[in-house]
Amino acid sequence: MLADEPDLVTLRLLRLLADHESLGTAAAALGMSQQAASARLRRQERRLGRVLATRTRTGSRLTEDGVLVLEWARPLLEAADRFAVAMAALDHSGEPVVEVAASQTVSEELLPQWLTTLRTTPVGAGAGVRLLSGNSSFVLDHVRHHPGSLGFVETPDVPDDLSTATVGHDDLVLVVAPTHPWASRGRPVTAALLARTPLVSRESGSGTRRTLERALASLDPPLRPVPPAAELTSSTGIRAAVASGLAPAVISRTSVAVDLQASRLVLVPCRLPLRRPLTAVWRGRPGEEARLLLAIAQRQPAPGFAPERPAVR
Repeated sequence: MLADEPDLVTLRLLRLLADHESLGTAAAALGMSQQAASARLRRQERRLGRVLATRTRTGSRLTEDGVLVLEWARPLLEAADRFAVAMAALDHSGEPVVEVAASQTVSEELLPQWLTTLRTTPVGAGAGVRLLSGNSSFVLDHVRHHPGSLGFVETPDVPDDLSTATVGHDDLVLVVAPTHPWASRGRPVTAALLARTPLVSRESGSGTRRTLERALASLDPPLRPVPPAAELTSSTGIRAAVASGLAPAVISRTSVAVDLQASRLVLVPCRLPLRRPLTAVWRGRPGEEARLLLAIAQRQPAPGFAPERPAVR
């Protein structure tokens, strides 16, 4: 059993280990030695009675139990992160603070690069950043209630009550475990077969899920996907679940690039085109620093993403 107060440091260690698949890198990010991180992880495993991570030839990976623990811990970690960011913003009293809300693929794959560029500019160098992460529905709701903040979403359903600018496009792909029958399939998966197959899916409100639902609904005749085999709130959890053989998944190509290269997952051709826009959203007039961040996002896509420079709406 966990103690009365959850061990946030160990939970953050699990999150970093899932992202980097290296205990040394995860430990360094938390400012501790690899030995100390390993000891902390083993203590947690003894308390839970479950193995959370295993060593591989190329590093360390979360076990299925580790992925589950991390999934259950994500709401707690996100709340703790929001609190930490809010407290850090107090240190910037009198200085501009850029408030950014972003859906998962953008916050994990794109924002770090954009924020690094922002801090190298004279305008952005002294600005604090308040970063919130959630699915696209969360981001849209946050921007509506916080005029001046800047949001980034992946959903194809962008409401008319917000100002928008498309900053790029992201391709979704169908992936399976190497042991799945589709891994050796000699022809593409049809839209009808995909619709009637339970998938490992993001939760309702995510841009990934909505892109698939909308693509199926646009067909003639329209199709609706069957209920998912599992709903997970992170790409890390989905990747691990698919690799374990639970079910196929539709996911951002960039998110699974490392898994495909390492042959942990197999890309399966699909007859259903799945491309979604990456869209900046805001209400009111963002500050100078937020406008600069938007300009950076429009001209600096990360590898694997298609750039876009349409007119602002």
